[in-house]
Amino acid sequence: MNEIFLFLGGVIALVLGAESLVRGASKLSLSFGISPLVVGLTVVAFGTSAPETTVSVSAVLSGQTDIAVGNVIGSNIFNILGCVGAAGIASGAAGLSIGAAVVSFDIWVMLAVAFACLPIFVSGREIERWEGGLFLLYYFIYVAYLILAAQQHDQLQAFSSVMLSFVVPITIVTLVVSMIRRPAAGS
Repeated sequence: MNEIFLFLGGVIALVLGAESLVRGASKLSLSFGISPLVVGLTVVAFGTSAPETTVSVSAVLSGQTDIAVGNVIGSNIFNILGCVGAAGIASGAAGLSIGAAVVSFDIWVMLAVAFACLPIFVSGREIERWEGGLFLLYYFIYVAYLILAAQQHDQLQAFSSVMLSFVVPITIVTLVVSMIRRPAAGS
């Protein structure tokens, strides 16, 4: 019975904390004149994912890796299908409009990230520290790109060129080598 109260208390604290983080960060970002899309892709995404990150890290530290991985995969599936589906229903007859920037860039980044995860998930059935670090680094690079693009910064073109001509190919080679070096799942 005590576990139920701990669980419910934790859920309530996570919801209230995430709500405060999203509200405060959104107001701060909007006060700097950053577009709502960029705020949604960065601040709100971070705020709503902070509790998931906390749960996943806590689960790993307590040896419950299946909870950590299930939390992340389940959350992403629910975000794409459940949240977008509910927002589409709530939008009424007008429908849920998808901005041109999302269609031309962000959806492709999301698909590329999902594709990049495949070799890691199917080979060796573990995410090594360097791979976790690579994922985190790419998140920061993505956020940096969004900030540079929102500000129409002079260095945006150079940043994009370096990413496309150096970082992305190196990552692809690294993932392929990683997949070849590890035994396939179930071997």
